[in-house]
Amino acid sequence: MSEAPDPEVVELATKIFDLARQGQTEALVAYVDAGVPANLTNDRGDSLLMLAAYHGHADAVSALLERGAEADRINDRGQTPLAGAVFKGEDAVIRVLLAAGADPSAGTPSAVDTARMFAKAELLDLFGVH
Repeated sequence: MSEAPDPEVVELATKIFDLARQGQTEALVAYVDAGVPANLTNDRGDSLLMLAAYHGHADAVSALLERGAEADRINDRGQTPLAGAVFKGEDAVIRVLLAAGADPSAGTPSAVDTARMFAKAELLDLFGVH
């Protein structure tokens, strides 16, 4: 039998996920530096990195990667931060993730699949596929 989560912990986690969505890098990394896991995920499996990437915050993505966030961490829908950034057209985020070693073929749909779906030839070239 599992205990209900502490409402204060849920409130804090919600705040931290919002910082990632909003790209408030300084506040976000202060929590990570204080002990919040860089790979913290929400109830949908979205990591802090996924939320920052999807919402176009390259600085937050870079800071999280520097603190150990997994570039290819897949959420509950099989998506990676790179595929999310491709979907949203976040070129700066795409470049930060690739520089950190993100795999364009990881996930379903992958970043490659997403680039093909939206006919983004320049990204396919960047990924080294055609």
